[in-house]
Amino acid sequence: MATTATAMEHDVHDDQGNSWSGGKAPFRVSYGKLMMWYFLLSDAFTFAGFLISYGALRFSSATWPVPDFVFSTAPFGIHHAPLIFVTIMSFLLIISSVTMVRAVQEGHRENKRGVVFWMLLTIFGGLGFLSCQAWEWNNLIGTEHMTVTTNPFGSHTIHGEYLDNKDGEPYKEGEKRETFKDGDSYLIHKHHDEETGHSEWIQRRYVTEDGTMGKQEFGPKAFGALFFFITGFHGFHVLSGVAFLLIIMLNAASGLYVARKNGYEMVEKIGLYWHFVDLVWVFVFLVFYLL
Repeated sequence: MATTATAMEHDVHDDQGNSWSGGKAPFRVSYGKLMMWYFLLSDAFTFAGFLISYGALRFSSATWPVPDFVFSTAPFGIHHAPLIFVTIMSFLLIISSVTMVRAVQEGHRENKRGVVFWMLLTIFGGLGFLSCQAWEWNNLIGTEHMTVTTNPFGSHTIHGEYLDNKDGEPYKEGEKRETFKDGDSYLIHKHHDEETGHSEWIQRRYVTEDGTMGKQEFGPKAFGALFFFITGFHGFHVLSGVAFLLIIMLNAASGLYVARKNGYEMVEKIGLYWHFVDLVWVFVFLVFYLL
């Protein structure tokens, strides 16, 4: 009986001798970090739904724009350089994730100056990524005229030769015609007449090996809609992350977190969010730029 009573007394007292002090944090994680994990889990399901939908449409379509052709341009007039620009974008985001790790490490050491420095570099990385994405969108919309309802990128499923040149004019007699083969990609250009102010698409006519006549067709509408929606949704996450990083960095610089002596937990929480954004980009990069 004495042993049982002692055990019961031990159960209702904590190490400091206080009775009924409340439960411990689950998984030894604070409430704030646990809620961040819940949010990231729900957000992961959202992104997974979008990317799975894209994959289902991608592989159920007879033709789909080839990434090496669609994303082959870069600033300063660089063309025919597949995936070079998006690789730079990805590099900026990955490096910003590394600097975020360093900010969290300095927070655990209660080093205010280190936290501010590495968070500032993380912000620069996020802004660099957003700047690259803005240029890519501007190029696709302004130069190549891709929208959520119009996809000028297409692919051939047959062999043949064009009857019109790149300006949409018929080839002259004796002029060598451009040929194409199954799987070749093309971009339907848009001509703007400055005199009339009207614009029209240049859909080149062609003839196949068996003599069938045709003309360039627009690609699947879903490509443009899904590209702008999913990359825009991810870009919104990056923009939100940059805003939160800036606010938390300013709070850290002001000494707000010094008195808490909790290893700059707020920096660690925004770090979880930033790593999640980086991880999601890996899947977006895989789906849109590699498949």
